[in-house]
Amino acid sequence: MLHQMRSAAKYIWIIMAVAFIGGFLLAETSGLLGRSAVTTSTVVAKVNGTEIPYLTWANAAQQMAQQQEQQSGHGLTLDERRQVDDQAFNQLVADVLLQQEYEKRGIRVTDEEIIEQAKYNPPPQFQQAEQLQTDGRFDPAKYQRFLASPAARQQGVLAQLEQFYRTELPRQKLINQLGGDVWVSDTRLWQIYQDAHDSAAVSFVEFRPAVTDSMKKAVTDAEAQAYFDTHKKEYDRPGRAVLSLVTIPRRPTAADSAAAKAKIEALRAEIVKGAKFEEVAKRESDDSVSGKNGGDLGKGPKGRFVPAFDEAAFKLKPGELSGPVQTQFGYHLIRVDSRNGDTISLHHILKLVKQGDSAATVTDRKADSLSKMAASADVPAKFDAAAKALNLLVSKIEVHEGEPAFYVDRQVPSASAWAFGGAKVGESSDLFDDDAGYYLVRLDSLRDGGPATLESVKDEVKTAVARAKAVDAAMAGAKAFAQAAAGSSLEAAAKAKGFDVKAQPMFARSSVAPALGALSEAMGASFALPVGVVSAPVKTETAVYVLRVDKRVQANHDEWEKQKNIQRDQVTRGLREQRVRMFLDGLRRSAKIVDNRKEIQAAQRRQS
Repeated sequence: MLHQMRSAAKYIWIIMAVAFIGGFLLAETSGLLGRSAVTTSTVVAKVNGTEIPYLTWANAAQQMAQQQEQQSGHGLTLDERRQVDDQAFNQLVADVLLQQEYEKRGIRVTDEEIIEQAKYNPPPQFQQAEQLQTDGRFDPAKYQRFLASPAARQQGVLAQLEQFYRTELPRQKLINQLGGDVWVSDTRLWQIYQDAHDSAAVSFVEFRPAVTDSMKKAVTDAEAQAYFDTHKKEYDRPGRAVLSLVTIPRRPTAADSAAAKAKIEALRAEIVKGAKFEEVAKRESDDSVSGKNGGDLGKGPKGRFVPAFDEAAFKLKPGELSGPVQTQFGYHLIRVDSRNGDTISLHHILKLVKQGDSAATVTDRKADSLSKMAASADVPAKFDAAAKALNLLVSKIEVHEGEPAFYVDRQVPSASAWAFGGAKVGESSDLFDDDAGYYLVRLDSLRDGGPATLESVKDEVKTAVARAKAVDAAMAGAKAFAQAAAGSSLEAAAKAKGFDVKAQPMFARSSVAPALGALSEAMGASFALPVGVVSAPVKTETAVYVLRVDKRVQANHDEWEKQKNIQRDQVTRGLREQRVRMFLDGLRRSAKIVDNRKEIQAAQRRQS
């Protein structure tokens, strides 16, 4: 069988060779090779001395990008492509670190192990393939027949299986070495179950002091320095860019909205006459993600959609088809498949409200003019002149490295990745676009990320110190209030002082209680305090709370016993994965990694 795997490998290597040659020719014709910044021997990174070739990274990133584009149904923005590039880079670094660790530990994989796994432990994608299932379940006999068939060899499946197990088996052996001794006791399992199922509801009075300018001025430099020294990591900064932005929106008219509504009504009529909803969704829906799956939005609770959609969906009975439902996204047809309380399963078809042809032509011409006048310009004044000539508003936006750019709650595609991808201050971008319009940005300033100095964050540090002092000072008033409330009631004491009593509805130990702050000391007190008793003041980083537990529901021990074995498997698996992640994080932190990406990209831009 292994011989067949390797014989079939030529098909895989032909595909890889074509991809490599295609990438090489693309690089050569686009000026990436030869006398430019990148050659076939260019190294994008070194990991403990092991080199990662630039083209290996470029090809891996390109394959990931193609997969993501196929899944999403649209081309990637620069922001999305940068995320893919980072993902490919990190994966290659991790692969090198793993190979080095395998060598150190003597982890090997034999041909016999590969054959055994390929025969009797197929990868998940094979188990999920419809062709290898009987009555919706994986059929081992069908799988065995497929492995023995000429098609498996001709399609390169055997070679793919060998490659998969040569990668996966060493990984599993490492996981077993690192996490094989993980065991979770019943006591710990019960504690975890309690954290998820114990719940409480509380009423409270909050003492949240405001921080004034005079309080910040009272913080001495010595106090600020001491605080900064113990919280320095919190003030690490990502790169920051300030951009000038002009937009040309694609504004639909009332006629465009009417046309979209008429289209969705026509689709509804088609379905009512007998057309299959899923087929119409695949053909017509403008929701590229759900459309590929026949409009399937899955199962979920009330509140996961925008209000207009949610309201319309929960008015429908299972099997019922809605009329046109308008949201900010366009017009929808909704079909509810099943409902259980506030949980529904449903499908939808979306038609976007788009500009008509005549309006779109005007918008496109204006965008072409903007592009010709200012796109990719290295003279800052060209950007301003183009905006003035086309009567476009120039706005300023701030962008942080690794995060998308936003303007008026709308994402500006590709702007962030462009700004941190080697652009020079004063330079204008290419013209970017999405369904909402066209965008052009100019880089006005750029600050590299990294550790902050005290001077650069002194105002934030002094605010934090002043807040801590203010919270400490609030303790005296909170103590007096707590004593008064203990002698009467929370409500009576609050009324006497003119305070508001607030409420936090039922929440679990391990969940978030928005009114009390995530994982705060106040949350912990809610599960330690007897029901009906007013607490002593509970201090958190930003406030002091005096609270009373109004209701508490304890986890059911019998219910826990019923699911204990399943829970143990899940928790054990999670702890093993956590141990492996921590180990790999440690490998990366201790490794000597030389990352040449920015230098290569800068050199490419200089020679472009």
